[in-house]
Amino acid sequence: MDIDVQKLIIEFLGGIGIFLMGIKFMGDGLQKSAGDRLRDILDRFTSNPFLGVLAGILVTVLIQSSSGTTVLTVGLVNAGFMTLRQAIGVIMGANIGTTVTAFIIGIDVGQYSLLFLALGAFTIFFFKKQKIVAVGQALFGFGSLFYGLELMSGGMEPLRSLQAFQDLTVSMSEIPVLGVVIGTVFTVIVQSSSATIGILQNLFAQGAIELDAAIPVLFGDNIGTTITSVLASIGVSVAAKRAAYTHVIFNLLGALIFILLLVPFTSFVGYLQSSLGLNEEMTIAFAHGSFNIANTLIQFPFIGALAWIVTKLVPGDDVIIEYKPKHLDSIFLQQSSSLALGQAKLEVVRMGKYAYQGLEETHNYVTTQSPKHSEMALQTEGALNNLDRKITEYLVNIASTNLSEIESAEHTALMSTIRDIERIGDHYENIVELVDYKMSNKVSLTDQAIEDLNKMFDLTYMTVKQAVESLEMDDREAALEVIQKEDQIDKMERKFRKSHIIRMNEGVCDGSAGIVFVDILSNLERIGDHAVNIAQNVLGEH
Repeated sequence: MDIDVQKLIIEFLGGIGIFLMGIKFMGDGLQKSAGDRLRDILDRFTSNPFLGVLAGILVTVLIQSSSGTTVLTVGLVNAGFMTLRQAIGVIMGANIGTTVTAFIIGIDVGQYSLLFLALGAFTIFFFKKQKIVAVGQALFGFGSLFYGLELMSGGMEPLRSLQAFQDLTVSMSEIPVLGVVIGTVFTVIVQSSSATIGILQNLFAQGAIELDAAIPVLFGDNIGTTITSVLASIGVSVAAKRAAYTHVIFNLLGALIFILLLVPFTSFVGYLQSSLGLNEEMTIAFAHGSFNIANTLIQFPFIGALAWIVTKLVPGDDVIIEYKPKHLDSIFLQQSSSLALGQAKLEVVRMGKYAYQGLEETHNYVTTQSPKHSEMALQTEGALNNLDRKITEYLVNIASTNLSEIESAEHTALMSTIRDIERIGDHYENIVELVDYKMSNKVSLTDQAIEDLNKMFDLTYMTVKQAVESLEMDDREAALEVIQKEDQIDKMERKFRKSHIIRMNEGVCDGSAGIVFVDILSNLERIGDHAVNIAQNVLGEH
């Protein structure tokens, strides 16, 4: 039989491209229509590992990517929202959730794929409301997923008559490990286990591969999908690395257990196929689902052991930035407003400490350009935003109680201080973005400019630190010193600006470097202003 190899390759590659775009579009659309609720789901439902599994399934179904859920989880572990044990539950759930795509493929709606594409496109074009556009995007992705599959299967149809391919599938039946390796490598290449399982479903449907050769490939797909979370954990915190390695160990152990149980498992899948009257695609979906559910059931009791293993594999103390407030207990609101104000102040001081830690990380990023510092700076900025919301809510609740005149003044001062601390985070976030711009556009600063920035950073850091300490200790002397230091910051900014203009005139420094330099200076100067506001609140001058 004469096979048009070029047509086969083009259809296959085009199909896989449309399929991958479909999954991404569908996930993005679902994620946008769900809004920020995904993070809330993970945060709220992970009080124990069992709920973590359910949350992992739900979020993965919504974003159509187990790797995406793992990456989200890594971020939440980083932020101190959940412990490693809770995260392991979510990762197990993510593996079950990812099987939903295979079940969707098993329902043969391929002939309607163009209809879904059209529906999605019309929704995107004719509606302005973001939520409806997001649904349109999900529909368009859903259609693309099936259209890509149809193209792929067209490209793969001639494979079953190729002798080399027949020999390969025979080898895979005889040597299951070969199937695992092929599944792993292919998933690593396309970065999506759903895509490789879609291809497997098609091959099985066309009779190009037998069930006993297809099942080990499934196990390999599950190992390959962990690569994304490993890549996501490069250069980030110890907690993130641990969560990613858990994903790898969990899937590797699962594949190992089921390779040993391959014969009974294949018989079980065959029994399901005949007793439920499943089509070929659905048979693979059931095999995938059964494997992941069974793997979770087997390993769930050993979550503690998994956590212990990864803690040993990735040693080191983990720096966790606690997003959640520590001192705001509603019980104080009922007891006494002065006690509640005291608790709020403790939390504001904690927030202030994050502000100067974030500033220090930003300075480290400016000098080293190492991504771990920008990661930490942005993490603390996220914590500042969260604490800002929570403390403000708490203070609003205090305001509804009867406050004395002195308490009322303290309440106003704290409200004002929170705003200033939150703004400090915004300004150092701006600086992180300026450094990102500098790196991506290969802008270089002169040695003199870097020296000037270091001086300005040191002075600004000391000023913010002292402002927070003056608030913590109610220290008027320290607050007065902050006001003097801020005066120095203003003078320093003016002086460095002038020397920068001289460098520009002498042609030592170019325009884009100048913009970065001046913008960093002005952000630092604004941080100094907010430090003064904090000090003035301590002095009662507002």
